[in-house]
Amino acid sequence: MASNLLKLLPSQTDLGASPPLHHPNVHLQHASSLFSKRLHPSASLVSSSVGRIICSASSTRDVSSPMPYKSPSSREEAISQAKLCLSTALQKPLNNSPPLPTRKLKKLRHPRYRVEIPVVDDSPGSLIQLALDVFSDLSIRKKGGKPRLLILWPSPAVADSARQAFDSVVNSDYVSVTSESLSSMDLAVFLAPEVSQLEEMKAVTDCLYPKPVVLFNPKWGFDEENDFGRAAESFVSSFEVVYSFMGLEVRGVLSKKRGVVLKCVRDGVVSGEGWVVMVEEEGNKEELKMVTTFKRRPSIAEVENVLYNLMAANSPVTKSVKFISDLVSTVTKRKAKK
Repeated sequence: MASNLLKLLPSQTDLGASPPLHHPNVHLQHASSLFSKRLHPSASLVSSSVGRIICSASSTRDVSSPMPYKSPSSREEAISQAKLCLSTALQKPLNNSPPLPTRKLKKLRHPRYRVEIPVVDDSPGSLIQLALDVFSDLSIRKKGGKPRLLILWPSPAVADSARQAFDSVVNSDYVSVTSESLSSMDLAVFLAPEVSQLEEMKAVTDCLYPKPVVLFNPKWGFDEENDFGRAAESFVSSFEVVYSFMGLEVRGVLSKKRGVVLKCVRDGVVSGEGWVVMVEEEGNKEELKMVTTFKRRPSIAEVENVLYNLMAANSPVTKSVKFISDLVSTVTKRKAKK
């Protein structure tokens, strides 16, 4: 399974953050954003410290416990998992819309969801194909007929290309959409939006309330959201992640490991599902094992910490140091007895 991850990994970048435990010439390649093209200086570490795996303080699950779900082994399987998570989450709000707020009735929580699937590139053709694979036959139902789905594209040109590709949904852009057209929709999807379009997204979201909205493959990285400002960050964080798949690669002196960070809400209710970090099994690259989980979405630095420590603990160099240290201790004890 892990051998097929190359087909799923988006463009990778080197991270420059310093890890807590050092290991000779360990490099981490991380897909920090599904569309990011930024390059960071590679981290070169020089030390003979012996490391061990240290899970984050936000880790919630015993790594020896059974896996709650498995990592996708192909693009098709990732899309299938995402469709299942999203359709299940949308089923209730589509068929049980909350009443509009009044003086006596408070405004209820707006159903907002977020989905992230890696793509080979961020070209319009690749994005349109992904949207076609996910939304053209999404298994969602509404009382009285099929839900009307609006996909908002980042530009009029991409929206025009999407209209030519498939007409099972309504394809539009932020300039062309009107309040009248929004009123006839049952849900909307923001597909690959830019940071500069956050205000338009907020306006559309407010206009659609209480109908569900979906943030799909935003063009910014998660760690960038801390710099958005309080209002924009609060708006983006209101979208609950129901599916996210992110590829990882760790390179050491004599070895290289692949892994994933995955969140998969299968029952449609976001109620504490963890973010799972998995890497290739030692000696078996066809299997991935869970090394830790996080209650909340981990930052790049937190994932780095886990993977650097994992490489330090499993490195042949580190194992040799441990063995020699143990041997010296044994010899010393024997001499003391004599």
